[in-house]
Amino acid sequence: MDMPTVAIVGRPNVGKSTLFNRLVGKKLALVDDRPGVTRDRREGDVAFGGLHFRVIDTAGLEESDAATLMGRMRMQTEAAILAADAVLFVIDARAGVLPADQPFAELVRRAGCPVILIANKAEGGTGLAGAYEAFTLGLGDPIPFSAEHGEGLGELHEALKGVLPKPDPEDDDADEDAPGGRSLKVAIVGRPNAGKSTLINRMLGEDRLLVGPEAGITRDSISLDWEWRGRKIKLHDTAGMRRRARIDDKLEKLAVSDGLRAVRFAEVVVVLLDATIPFEKQDLTIIDLVESEGRAVVIGLNKWDLVADQPGLLKQLREDCTRLLPQVRGVAVVPLSGLAGEGLDKLMQAVVQASEVWDKRISTSRINDWLSEATSRNPPPAVSGRRIKIRYATQVKSRPPHFALFGNQLNALPKSYTRYLVNGLRETFELPGTPIRLSLRTSENPFDKG
Repeated sequence: MDMPTVAIVGRPNVGKSTLFNRLVGKKLALVDDRPGVTRDRREGDVAFGGLHFRVIDTAGLEESDAATLMGRMRMQTEAAILAADAVLFVIDARAGVLPADQPFAELVRRAGCPVILIANKAEGGTGLAGAYEAFTLGLGDPIPFSAEHGEGLGELHEALKGVLPKPDPEDDDADEDAPGGRSLKVAIVGRPNAGKSTLINRMLGEDRLLVGPEAGITRDSISLDWEWRGRKIKLHDTAGMRRRARIDDKLEKLAVSDGLRAVRFAEVVVVLLDATIPFEKQDLTIIDLVESEGRAVVIGLNKWDLVADQPGLLKQLREDCTRLLPQVRGVAVVPLSGLAGEGLDKLMQAVVQASEVWDKRISTSRINDWLSEATSRNPPPAVSGRRIKIRYATQVKSRPPHFALFGNQLNALPKSYTRYLVNGLRETFELPGTPIRLSLRTSENPFDKG
């Protein structure tokens, strides 16, 4: 079949060409801070995690007379939209939704093809408020994204996979939709010499990866196909992650960067600890990184066959985990031995369960029943004599579960109260171990005009 096409559209200077370069993997499109640098449609072929498509970078959409240069650029963009199988509609998350975005959102809607809304320039969580303003465009859930830093690529991949035509069955990558279902993407990460490659070799039942006592043997992020209980799994072995200050070798720096990319593409990340020296500072840093990337987490205690007093130690380590990692409270902690092949089935059960929790959707009515009870039991504090009121809550996306609260003066809500709400969501709706995101929106609830 012909390669599907994806058009990148949006007003000038929202980062369309940077996104184009990111997808193509080369700096084909000129990028500058000045708006309107792109004038012609630029096309490039993309191979993106098993997806193959042609991407079109378009001129920034502006209202202009058809006879002018800007008008002709707009016509080129409209032609690209009409020919596309899917549209990536890009806004600037830091600027939020501007009046200029609205007519072009209407244009894209009228075209009738699938639209993926990208709130660009949201690196490190900045611009999230602007990203959620994008709901007003009526184009679905926005993906907080950073074309410059590669944040949000995993979410974009999932969205594209849902809207692009299915690949030809003869295609090498068509196994994603073969009987047995889509592959669950699992990354194995940890400090150097935690036993990641040994564990994967044991899972595969062959010495597929080079192993040895020396730390840092693995340099590339290796992707391997595997099947567990009839479930397709795509395993990513990664280079050991060390503190940046300790990395001198350029190849190792590249390898660690590759490992970060594997985390971003994964759905579940197994953080492998050495049970003989668990929860070192670097282990906590890695788990914190995985949580900040919004991935489901499972902790594997490798080399369990080398420790004494296993029941007592396991109880102690699970208590340590609750104390040291409140941001992933309830995370599965699984003792195992990659070398001896012990605990692998329990590890995979925990991985599949973590992916289901990460993908969980909760109805708005259930969330608001919980919210009413939670705020009655422990009301929000008052600010300047006026009580903060949370009127309404909804889940805006999953993978990981992300909730939005609407009310008045929510920007003054103390961190201790947002922690109370997050913990309540986690316990009430059984969301152990997964990152939970909470957006606070000072706005009227459309269902509560009082």
